[in-house]
Formats: sequence, structure tokens, C-alpha cells
Amino acid sequence: MECNLDNIIKSSKKILLLSHMNPDGDTLGSMCAMYSMIYNRFKIKPDMSVVSNIPYNYKFLPNVNKAERHFDKSLVYDLVISLDVASIERTLDAQHFFDKAKVSVNIDHHKTNPKFGDYQIIEPEASSCGEVLYNYFKKHDWKIDKESAICLYVAIMTDTGNFRFENTSSNVFRAVADLVDNGANPNELYKNCYETKTKNFVLFQNYCVNKAEFLEDNKIAYTTVYKKDLEKFSAGDDYTDGIAETLRAIETTEVSFVAKEVDTKLTKISMRSKKTDVAQICTKFGGGGHTFAAGCTIKASVKDAVKKLLDEIKL
Repeated sequence: MECNLDNIIKSSKKILLLSHMNPDGDTLGSMCAMYSMIYNRFKIKPDMSVVSNIPYNYKFLPNVNKAERHFDKSLVYDLVISLDVASIERTLDAQHFFDKAKVSVNIDHHKTNPKFGDYQIIEPEASSCGEVLYNYFKKHDWKIDKESAICLYVAIMTDTGNFRFENTSSNVFRAVADLVDNGANPNELYKNCYETKTKNFVLFQNYCVNKAEFLEDNKIAYTTVYKKDLEKFSAGDDYTDGIAETLRAIETTEVSFVAKEVDTKLTKISMRSKKTDVAQICTKFGGGGHTFAAGCTIKASVKDAVKKLLDEIKL
């Protein structure tokens, strides 16, 4: 069914925007862009939900400081929109509001998205949720203001690895060129996203890379992260971001992953590859994502989760 956001938003008074757990630049940039667009077009200020801490390098995003962790569970929203959420379970407790909403909309770009919600705007061929939003705004003549341009640029830039990943198409460059014309500053936004790391962040990542394991003639590279490691460096959840990419960058690596301890019987996996479809592997554990970048959570200790994952990797 065609999703007409104009009609849906016009008939809504109370709106909530959802990001996913362990938020990245795409989910936060998309959420903040949607906030600005709705306010400028309809004069409605949506609520915004984050279920994990906002990484330090994204706190500059326009209006991200308005996002909240906790809401009154008795609230029923007229409209709830999820942004860059591959499965609704990734919104944790905020799923309650999506399920109870009078109208729910799912905006995403993950090929494994099961199309939850009353309406969906999903483009698996898009680089990012930010690109999906940009395409929708342009198609339906929504004027992109400077704040939205900044947020959409960050969403696209970070999910393409600063325009390095295989999802960087000619459409991406056309979109970001327009966003620059609308006020996004590439140099400033790059520095905010990639050159504002704390000392502990850098030391923690070096520590994790230094204890990486290599298998199958160095074709598989992985590292493990335990709670004690996080505590040692006073590390936040976002400190593991980028480690899998660093390991994938090694010339011999075909598949890389990070196995992070959530508790003694739960492990979070972040996978990357050069050729192997890691989304297919992660789907077997209830996760998903993209062909060369995916994740899942395995109900097992880190040691057992690593073994389960290695059994599924076929090179």
C-alpha cells in the first residue's frame, strides 16, 4: 500500500520517531532529519526515542538533544515512525509504542527487513535510511532545510563509510551534492563524525585489534570484547563501532566479526565481509542487515557464540 506521509502526518497530533539500539549515524541522522522536516512542514514537534546512549561524535546533530530514553508507557501515539530499524525488536522497550500506535510507519533500507508496521517505505537498494528519506522528500516536493540537509548528509556519509563502501552509488553522490547545496558542510561534518574520538576510545580499539584471532589462513579475523574490557577503558557501547571494519581492511581478511559480551549467556555480533553474504549468516541467529555488513545477538557465552558463528562461515 502506498504510504502518503502528508496525509498521515496531517491527521496526527502526537508523533514519535524511533531509532534503533546502539544508534549509529544513519538512524540518528534520519530521525533528526525527519524531526526537522515534520516541524518545518507541519508545525508539529514529534517526540524522539533513543534506547541506548547517543555516541559522543553524534551529539552535534541538530535537535538530537531533544531525544529521550524514557516515556510514559500509558501514552498512545497517533503516529510512530521507525527509522533505519531492520527489525522492530531493535527498538527494545520502545516497541511498545510502535505496537500500540494508531498508525505505524517503517522506513528502512535493510534487505532483511520483514516489513513490519501498517505502512512501509523500504528501499533495499539504497545506501542508507538517509538516502531513502532523501528520495521520498524529493519525490514528494518536501523542501529540505539546512538542519535536515546536515542530518541526511551524516546519515548517508556514515552508512557508506564516508563514501567508501560498496553501497556508494552515483545516486548517493547526486543526493549529497544537493544536500551540500542546501547547507551541509562536508569538511565540518567529516571532522565531527570521524575526528572527535576520545583518547580512551582509540586505546580501547587498539586493544581489541591487538588481541584479534586469525583463522583459515588469515581469511577470518575476529576479536572478543568482555564486560571487563569495557570497564577497563570506561568504554561505552559505541566504542566497538568500526573494529570489524578495521579487521576487514587487512589484505587477507574475507570475513571479520566482533563478539561482544552482553551478559554471561548473551553475545552481540557485528560482522563484515568482502564477498561472503554475512546477512544470510546473521539471519540464522535472528539478526540481519546487508550483504557485507550485518549483525545479530546469539544466546550463548562469548566463547560458545564464536564457535556457533564459525561453524556457519563457509569460505
